[in-house]
Amino acid sequence: MKRTYQPNNKKMKRHLGFFARKKGNVINSRRKKGRKTLSK
Repeated sequence: MKRTYQPNNKKMKRHLGFFARKKGNVINSRRKKGRKTLSK
């Protein structure tokens, strides 16, 4: 039986990476909040 989490860097970057987050409003809101890391 396969486990639920099968890590894949390419998929993760496409979904949660900087350029994926840039499309929305996530980066700006995290900057405003003063987060150390903006995205994965």
